[in-house]
Amino acid sequence: MTLHSPKTRRPTIYDVAKQAGVSPSLVSLVLQNPARVSDKRREAVQAAILDLGYRPSRAATTLASSRTKSIGLVIDDYRNLWFVDLLRGMESALTEHGYQVMLADSRPGENRIQEAADGLLAMHVDGLVIAAEPSASMLAGAGVPTVVAGWRAGVPAGADLITNDDDGGGGMAASHLLGLGHTRIGHLSGSGGAAAHRRAGFQARLQESGVEPRIAGEQGGTSEEDGYASTCWLLDHFPDTTAIFAANDTMALGALGAIKARGLAVPADISVIGYDNSTLAKSRYLELTSVDNRSDVVGVDVAKALLARIHDSSVGPQRRLIEPALVVRGTTARPAL
Repeated sequence: MTLHSPKTRRPTIYDVAKQAGVSPSLVSLVLQNPARVSDKRREAVQAAILDLGYRPSRAATTLASSRTKSIGLVIDDYRNLWFVDLLRGMESALTEHGYQVMLADSRPGENRIQEAADGLLAMHVDGLVIAAEPSASMLAGAGVPTVVAGWRAGVPAGADLITNDDDGGGGMAASHLLGLGHTRIGHLSGSGGAAAHRRAGFQARLQESGVEPRIAGEQGGTSEEDGYASTCWLLDHFPDTTAIFAANDTMALGALGAIKARGLAVPADISVIGYDNSTLAKSRYLELTSVDNRSDVVGVDVAKALLARIHDSSVGPQRRLIEPALVVRGTTARPAL
């Protein structure tokens, strides 16, 4: 076996070809499509790669194939745990095809999101995922397959939409609380497409039962701080509230803090239910009842939609809803008499 000192130059594709006794173009073919090469020559090339410690150049591969094998992902709030499962699902489906995910975090605002998308497109990504609020025109001239992940206020023409059935999820949360006997129910909401759909499903189910929901934070954010502030407002205006549904688990965490600060207990005094079934909800300390939006499945389907369009330009955009599921834990119970 050939040994290389730290000062030895980096081996090239020509070194691999020479050692394997083949042409550089055949080495390139082994790297890109090994199934098209005979076993004998493929094994010779792979042995030379291992022996020399050769690492393919991504830039060279890009020039040869006109693809970067990368997918751009734009998110608008890295604190939102929904993105963790989305990314995990995407990567699980993309890795086996040799793709990597390039992440850009943007602050809310059309210009910032546009800048993040433009930055990824400048790196010649093969596909783009928008997990933020896009404008109707932001993808004009993007030139790559694009998927919008999660409900947004608007979906640009030509983009796929893969999202949770958040209307159904909001209805599940309402049905759970109604089934426990709650009728004085608050909801911590926020601006944005996902929160709006969760709120709509929740409101519709309560109103079907003759219960008027108490909404807080409809025009605000959905962070832990927003959850805390909205819960304080809710309990100031409706102190007899016995249950709270938060638009996500992070807001639910803020609600738990606000309830504790007032000397109340969960679920003895107030039941709390979140949304996303994130790592927060699953922790043994919180044991938070939550709606599982199966965001990892959303991520897998996002990746599949992108791959289908990358490999076949005739495939058109699609709309797909992923059905949620309710996970009952220790923060919801029947109201005190």
